[in-house]
Amino acid sequence: MLWTLPPGTCGLIFDCDGTLADTMPIHYRAWTAMLGTQGIPFTEKRFYELGGMPTAGIIRLLSEETGIAVGDVDSLVREKEERFLLFLDEVTAIPQVVAIAATHRNRLPMAVASGGYRDVVKQTLTAIGVGDWFQAIVCAEDTPRHKPEPDVFLEAARLLGVEATKCVVFEDTNIGMEAARRAGMIGVDVRAWLPKRAGE
Repeated sequence: MLWTLPPGTCGLIFDCDGTLADTMPIHYRAWTAMLGTQGIPFTEKRFYELGGMPTAGIIRLLSEETGIAVGDVDSLVREKEERFLLFLDEVTAIPQVVAIAATHRNRLPMAVASGGYRDVVKQTLTAIGVGDWFQAIVCAEDTPRHKPEPDVFLEAARLLGVEATKCVVFEDTNIGMEAARRAGMIGVDVRAWLPKRAGE
């Protein structure tokens, strides 16, 4: 894959799930297992539409959409993330994206900005061998608003000490691409480099 940074790029920001790490099918398995206990349907198409939104937000949204009440959202979040971690050994890197990060490692400041939770994101990055590549990791706990709002990317740029408009974001969801646009950053949709995913 031939790809070059836009002129003037001073920082790189990567989403984690579906961008650096091929985790989305595994996350979907964890989601359907957890939601099955609540009687809430979750199609693969809807799953990918909501990619980038924190787990708690998705649970609340699905509850509203279906009219099915859920109990303690925090406990359901824990259950879903624990189910995902059971399959962590199946997670692999997305080579095209990791190759870009490897090329610019120690040359440009780099961050991860994810809608996932810190513990799971860090374990995922470690599982694919890039856990120590990034100067900043911004997760769902770190900002009050989440994708498609720009906060997670703006916080990543702040921590890197790089002007937002000089950052390039790598994303795999419409929600993430919209967040990058709202942050004033150049967004690179990595789905253009990958096989079409089920449900998209």
